[in-house]
Parts: sequence; C-alpha cells; structure tokens
Amino acid sequence: MSLAIHGLGTAVPPEHITPEQGLGVARFMAGPDVRTSTWLGPVYANSGNARRHLVIAGGVVQDILNGTRLTDSPFIPTRENDGVGPTTGERLRVYTEFAGPLALRAAAAALSEAKYRPDDITHLVTVSCTGFLAPGIDMALIGGLKLKPTVQRTHVGFMGCHGALNGLRVANAFATADPAARVLVAAVELCSLHYYYGNAADKLVANAIFADGAAAVAGQAGAVPSPLELVASGSCVIPESNEDMAWTVGDHGFEMTLSRRVPGLIAKNLRPWLEGWLRDNGLSLADVKGWAVHPGGPKIVSAVEESLGLTAADLAASRGVFAEHGNMSSPTVLFVLDRLRRQGATGPIVALGFGPGLVAEAALFA
Repeated sequence: MSLAIHGLGTAVPPEHITPEQGLGVARFMAGPDVRTSTWLGPVYANSGNARRHLVIAGGVVQDILNGTRLTDSPFIPTRENDGVGPTTGERLRVYTEFAGPLALRAAAAALSEAKYRPDDITHLVTVSCTGFLAPGIDMALIGGLKLKPTVQRTHVGFMGCHGALNGLRVANAFATADPAARVLVAAVELCSLHYYYGNAADKLVANAIFADGAAAVAGQAGAVPSPLELVASGSCVIPESNEDMAWTVGDHGFEMTLSRRVPGLIAKNLRPWLEGWLRDNGLSLADVKGWAVHPGGPKIVSAVEESLGLTAADLAASRGVFAEHGNMSSPTVLFVLDRLRRQGATGPIVALGFGPGLVAEAALFA
C-alpha cells in the first residue's frame, strides 16, 4: 500500500502584480545601473507570466509606483538601504506574519475535500524554504486547524522548488509504515520577501518570475480508492551543477543563484535518468498519460519538453499555472497536479521538480 491523496487544496495571497507593474517596481528598486537598462523590459514582457500573487503587493506596490510611503513598508527603498533592501530579519518578520495563515487556508481546503476531521490527522509534514521561525508553521496549522496535540510533526526545509515532492515522499513513508496513518502535507512559500535590489542579472530575472502561494494534500494508505496514488519516488543529482542553482542566506534576504546553464543541464541529463527510473517501475515515457512539471520558468519547461520529446499539450497545465501564478517554489507542482486532476487526467502521472544541487525529483502517481 502507498499514499492515496484524497484532498488537495491551494491558496494564494489576495493581491497580485502584473508584468507591467513588476517592471515599474524593478526600475525603482533595482540597483542604479539597472534603472535605465534596455534589457530589463523584455525580461518581464517575455516572462510567460500574466500575474503573480505576492504578500507585499497591493499598497506596497502602489507606494513604489506612486512615490508615496503610505504603508511605511521596509521594502520601500530608503537612503540607507538603497540597492540592498530590507535586512533578513525584517523580511522574516513578514514571513512570520503571513506564512502560517496562507498555509492554513490550503490545508483547510485539503481536509475539507478529503472529508477528514482535524483529529483524524496523525502525521503533519510541512515544507518551506523561504523562511524560518520556531514555533513554526506546523504549530500554526495545529492551532488553526485544531489538530491533536499528539500529531507527529516533520518539517522539510530549504530544499527549494522540489520540496513538495520531498514532503510527499516523507508522507508516503508514514502511510506505508502505518496503514492507520492519516497524513497532511502543507507547503508554503513567500518568495517575494527575498526580492533582490542589486544589479546581478540572474537575480533580477528571478524577481520577474517568483511569487507566493501554498498547497496541501491529505491522504492515507489503504483500500479507499483515489485517482492519485503515489506509487514511486525518484531523485537524481545532475553532475557538475552545484554552482548553477543555489539558495543562500544573506544579510539582506535569501539570495538566489540561477545560472543560464540550468535549462541546458536539464535538457541534457533528464531523459537518460528518467527513462531508467520509469523502466524500473515497469513503464516507458510513452506510457505516461500526464505530466505535472514544476514550471521553474519558461526555459525550464521548454528544456523538459525538448529532453523528453513532449508536446506543448503535454505541458499545458504547467505553463497555465505559471501564467496565472508564477513560480511559487515548492507548492507550484501541487498546483499543476491539481489542475491535471480537475481536467480529468488519469495515471500514470509523473510529477517533476528541480532544485538546488542541481537535483531532479520525481513522483509517480497511478
């Protein structure tokens, strides 16, 4: 027996930002050398994204675009922090305020769809890489959902965009080991808190595509039928790629490194490993009926398409989620999985994510 998903919930902040607004913000908040650059405009125009939901959108964005300070937000540049932005402590205070409530919305939706009572949950797995606090978001969920005080907690932290797949692997281990287990997995990321204010090109590109969101799944092992049953997980470290995708804690936020080599590394290395992994599970690429690929950005989705010989239709769900929500890091692949199931997709479905390492993670759903 393995983890069968019976509920899946998603949530995003109420306010969003368009590429046009994002470019206006970037012109003001980026380093002085970038504010009049000619290359920044096409980055936003060609991002493949129509809107991104951010906890620091709304009044903060209007302050920046209008030259006002009505919100008194630490994200508005001052003479003291021009070119660097808020301190990491200031950013994490915003994480403490917003991460728990956002995760709670997604988790409540997952429990409701699964028809689980809060006291049914025996194991809670939380996933996040954009903030740290203790007590953490697990405690916010226990209190907000009124889970049992004896619920067993596990946190998957700082694993990047594939973190939800790692969380599902942990949940599957709990469900497989104990048929009586009822597991809740909640992933939440506030990527906007680590907005970059300097002039490094790769970090400015990240500013244009990352967003905030949360997703949660609730499930169990056993005979109760489900269209999404996690039957296998896989992982592969792509060689000689340690410097190409990274996420480090700096004095002014968590600093993202995303080199131009990443799409090429994925295009070159993904297929040989994935074909072998599928073969070990009695399948070929042609047997896969649905693809839930984490949309790290347009070039990453295209690299997967090229490497695996897929069609645009195969990756329409990934591109659709990216267009509507951007890259929300770990929850994003669950948004894609949710879209596929709502469209009536049937297994086998393969979920893929890519994170610091560079590492590819996969999950196979029957």
